[in-house]
Amino acid sequence: MIIPTSSFTSPRVCQHSLTVYPFSFISLSQVIVSICVLAVTPAQANTQQEFNPTLEVGVVQQFGKKPTDTLILKAKPDDHLTLRFQSEEGEKVLQTLSVILKIETQPLAEPLVDERIVLSSHRSYETAEEEAQKWREMGIEVELAQPDLWQVWAKRSVYNTPLLRRWLIESIKAQGHQKVRLQTQVLKQQRVPYWVLGGFRYNRHELLLSATQNVIEVHKSSKDPQPMSYGGSLELQPDAYGTYTLVNHVPLETYLRGVVPHEMGAWPPDASIEAQAILSRTYALRNLRRFEADNYQICANTDCQVYKGLTEVYPSTDRGVAVTEGLVLTYNNQLADAVYFSLSGGVTANFHDIWDGPERSYLRPVVDAQGQVWDLSANSLADEQNFRRFMSLQKGFNEEGWVDFRWREATSLKAMTAHLKYYLERKYSIKPDFQTIKQVKVTQRSPSGRVLQMEVQTEKETIKIEKDEIQNAFWPPVSTLFYIDPIYDKDKKLDGYLFVGGGFGHGVGLSQTGSYKLSELGWSSDRILQFYFPGTELKRLSESVAFWQPLQMIENESRVIRD
Repeated sequence: MIIPTSSFTSPRVCQHSLTVYPFSFISLSQVIVSICVLAVTPAQANTQQEFNPTLEVGVVQQFGKKPTDTLILKAKPDDHLTLRFQSEEGEKVLQTLSVILKIETQPLAEPLVDERIVLSSHRSYETAEEEAQKWREMGIEVELAQPDLWQVWAKRSVYNTPLLRRWLIESIKAQGHQKVRLQTQVLKQQRVPYWVLGGFRYNRHELLLSATQNVIEVHKSSKDPQPMSYGGSLELQPDAYGTYTLVNHVPLETYLRGVVPHEMGAWPPDASIEAQAILSRTYALRNLRRFEADNYQICANTDCQVYKGLTEVYPSTDRGVAVTEGLVLTYNNQLADAVYFSLSGGVTANFHDIWDGPERSYLRPVVDAQGQVWDLSANSLADEQNFRRFMSLQKGFNEEGWVDFRWREATSLKAMTAHLKYYLERKYSIKPDFQTIKQVKVTQRSPSGRVLQMEVQTEKETIKIEKDEIQNAFWPPVSTLFYIDPIYDKDKKLDGYLFVGGGFGHGVGLSQTGSYKLSELGWSSDRILQFYFPGTELKRLSESVAFWQPLQMIENESRVIRD
């Protein structure tokens, strides 16, 4: 179903559309999953401001989780803040130079039962999204949330009574899904933000703040050594966890000024910065559905992209954003999955090596070197001997000489056991009952060398851990490109393991460090992107470019065309 829109409207209007049309198609003239878009006429399409939507970025998440949480918001010295909120008389407007937001716990008139069905928990949004699709195919309406890990919930607005929730969870467990759980708590109190101005105290669940110069400074305490400055406006609003989010309403291109220097740095060659700007623009627009459950679009940390507003901006990164304005990476006229990471360790990963979900043909293994250092087609890294030989290579790669290109870390069985228990309890909300790890082994490896599965033998059971979950389950690996060797004590008893690996991060898409080298060699940003995303195309945003569409839908449409 396609929903046309004639103009860019309030983000709140878009939010209502999401629930009704979760599988609609996104383009510049349509509303979908988590974004409203600006329809442009052909005459407008050639202007410099052809597309610069206002994003909703959660810059302070779960405010109020601690009773001491505080936010101090200030205007620039020659400016003032305008506060807007609802009162019994309607909208109230106040002006001040600064305001201090605190949290208070207030008793509820009647106890409130807060329940949700947690269908699964995941390290990454990508795998959570694929798991959500599987539940939808079973006829269960779902939503994604991030109270800690990414979670798939049965949709609260659909399963909105205790009877419905218990019927659903019993039905699911009857089909063999025993790890599904019902989270229930009886609330006798609620968190309410408040502030004091002019001798009056205001308790409100929502507050909109703006400044004439469109810059607001945010301190997390009176002694905050690193206050943040944000362009645009700020809004404090409830989230799905009984706490609050401070949301920055900021134009896309202004947002990128606060992302590129903190993801790439301000010192690399221009082409590397330009490639990062294109990827960050593409990534943001493609991922605006992530926080639908919390009524905003994207976060400001490594679960999305690191965003620090206008706190630290630099001429080099501002220039990279400006010269690439409107440019995005596409595949078949859809925004590409523009993922990136720090170091590959010599070879990038296939999408499926790290996450579940439909294949992205342009996210496939690439040997991160200009010359023929290794032939993957003839020497698959799924073979353990080949992999160990590859990991012994040090020269000829784009990341040669960088810290974490190759790494070695040892850990004890005691430390591994403690870390694994913490991981399992966090993921399943159940305390593991085993006492110690007896053995750990890699049981499956991908052609790019990434560990796909590990088995942990305890005195109670064998636990299988897959793909990027491995980095949560064990401490040493900063990527899944590694092998392990046992460590024995003086009595030849297993005492721990040595992890020998390479790279830093998930390894899918662009290596930021590798792009530095290619830039120094004179490669342009589009050539760099073609190297790491083969088969993609750079395009300027227009009505022909789709923001996001479930890949299952694309496959279905392709079958219809073929038939």
